[in-house]
Amino acid sequence: MSDSRKPKRPLVADNRYAGKKGAQVKKPVKPKAKKAAAPRRRSPAPKRARRGGIIGLISAMFRWVFRLIWKVTWRLSAVAALVLALIVGYLYTTLPPVSDLLDGRARGSVTLMDREGEVFAWRGDQFGGVVTAESVSKHLRNAVVATEDKRFYRHFGVSPRGIASAVRINLSEGRGALQGHGGSTITQQVAKLICLGEPYDPTSGLTEREYEAECRRNSLRRKAKEALFSIAMELKYSKDDILSIYLNRAYMGGGAYGAEAAAQRFFGKPAAAVNAAEGAMLAGLLTAPTTLSPTNNLDRSQSRAATVLRLMNEQGYLSDEERAQAQANPAVLSEAAEARAGGYFADWVMSTGPEFFTRNTTEDVIIKTTLDQRIQRAAEEGLKHIFKTKVREGSQAQAAIVVMSADGAVRAMVGGRKTKVAGAFNRATQALRQTGSAFKPFVYAAALDLGYSPDDLVEDAPYCMNIPGSGEWCPRNYTNKFYGMVTLTRALRDSLNVPAVKISESVGRDLVGRVATEFGIDSDLAAGPALALGASESTLTEMTGAYAGILNGGSSVTPYGLVELRLLGDDEPLMGTGGGIGERVIQEDAARQLVYMMEKVISDGTGSRARLTDRQAAGKTGTTSAAKDAWFIGFSADYVAGVWMGYDDNTPLTGVTGGGLPADIWREVMSRVHEGVPARPLPMADPSPLSGLGERGGGGGGSNRGQGGTIIDQVLRDIFGGRSGPGSSAPAPKAGDR
Repeated sequence: MSDSRKPKRPLVADNRYAGKKGAQVKKPVKPKAKKAAAPRRRSPAPKRARRGGIIGLISAMFRWVFRLIWKVTWRLSAVAALVLALIVGYLYTTLPPVSDLLDGRARGSVTLMDREGEVFAWRGDQFGGVVTAESVSKHLRNAVVATEDKRFYRHFGVSPRGIASAVRINLSEGRGALQGHGGSTITQQVAKLICLGEPYDPTSGLTEREYEAECRRNSLRRKAKEALFSIAMELKYSKDDILSIYLNRAYMGGGAYGAEAAAQRFFGKPAAAVNAAEGAMLAGLLTAPTTLSPTNNLDRSQSRAATVLRLMNEQGYLSDEERAQAQANPAVLSEAAEARAGGYFADWVMSTGPEFFTRNTTEDVIIKTTLDQRIQRAAEEGLKHIFKTKVREGSQAQAAIVVMSADGAVRAMVGGRKTKVAGAFNRATQALRQTGSAFKPFVYAAALDLGYSPDDLVEDAPYCMNIPGSGEWCPRNYTNKFYGMVTLTRALRDSLNVPAVKISESVGRDLVGRVATEFGIDSDLAAGPALALGASESTLTEMTGAYAGILNGGSSVTPYGLVELRLLGDDEPLMGTGGGIGERVIQEDAARQLVYMMEKVISDGTGSRARLTDRQAAGKTGTTSAAKDAWFIGFSADYVAGVWMGYDDNTPLTGVTGGGLPADIWREVMSRVHEGVPARPLPMADPSPLSGLGERGGGGGGSNRGQGGTIIDQVLRDIFGGRSGPGSSAPAPKAGDR
């Protein structure tokens, strides 16, 4: 057994050195020169064990493809970014100064002023003047930003969030991604307004309308260019500069381009003075300026403005109290805007002025006109009153009114029952209608100028004429009765047809036609004997102007509405009045006698319903065959007024003659026109005692009064082969009127 208490030797090998056995000698160690420490090497990361087999191969392929795509993508992205930066830089260099972009109209504007110098209408592309984002009302500026681009001051020209939202809305509504909502920022809209810097080229083969449509096309290529152009604009201009361009170039309806023109047109005040409700209405127009225009539909425009006010409140531009107050007091149109840009009168003035200064002007033009807005309102209100009180509801009959002074200055014009229109068919100037017995004063004007007297006699009896190529023609009266020997005054007073034809044939149709033409009837006149009964066509404006010639003593009149035309900023007019009194047509004595005869039409004859209670008036009724047209034209000592009534499709009027509803309209209008106007007597002369017709160009030997009718009948039988008296053929269809 071993002794466990015996000490154990250490488990260390003996050092063996030369020397004594068992001695442990410690050899001296020489100091060694220190070597430079070698740099520490990072131990390589342990390699991930690769999977073997198919899975490893597929994984390796994916890693290789991913690395390839990454390398290609970042290189292509860098190249694309560089290219886009170069494009943006190039676009930046092409952008003009802000001042060159503020007025982008394709044509100039026309501002029309009434006889008192008050603006009542606009035409063309109205531009009220340059405004800036700082100079306009804060309510207008805030309304535009709140409505069109609430992140305007935070984005760099393009809003990815806005585009994504627009695409989502378009797709949800079943449209294409780029159809409908565009998600455009204000900057992008400005880019469209300036057509991405591409000016209109007349030689391109595109019209201006097509050019503008191309500028607003929402193709993917166009949207991409628009985005780059917008970024360039953000680099070139400040935010307020961009907003200023928008406020000056945007179309806001009613022909107004820019905030200043729109504020002046709709509210009669500058853009700097509009309140919250007005600013909201203007901003609301930007979405659909024509549809939402307050001159087209004020209620719709006010409803849109209420939505804009809500957006302004939500975005902190208006307090709850301010929003409530603005919504409770919506914007309303100025008095001039209420007139819908001047209606028929403004359209007529524009059509009569020189085209290069009206319809196609590139300048801003100011036109002073003859319009009297008080008389215009009187005409419109009188027409409405009669149709409301005396015409059956739902009637499609139309009417037109012209009021002018004796020199042809048109004071009012109504071209149809819808008075607040622009660009509509004007029945006062464009409708050629048969005049009926309203033409008869020109027959008697020719006779009186030859020396006939209002008291001369003519026989109203059955009368026929042989018309070459047409056979026998026999006029008859409206009442189907004949009244024997009548004076010329009674023949006109009662609108008798046979005497009118006899007088016309006696003095000569050529003379009657010449008198009518010289008085201003420019339309072609009928060639046959029916000329005396108004078989010719004319417009209401022509006929009213011709009657003005009778009132002024027998001189011709050219109706006019333009007084002077000048360019904006100029003091001297470029042109003056384009109408007025012309050459004498008949002697003044003859004109005064004719006024006397026409006064009897109203005081005792077919026009009695036109009688004015406080002053003398003269006029003539007119009804065409089958009552397709009904006229009343007359005058006081101060004004001439003409009224036409009928259907646009020539449907016969039911129970209407010139002495009926047209006379009622005339009386209603003229009563309002003369409110506050002192009464003056008509310039008429009672007939002096004269001898019979035979001494005055009617032909053949002398006679005394009372025998004239017999002599003129004899003359007509001798010259024209007409037959009169019992035994003549059955009367032809009637003409003339009551």
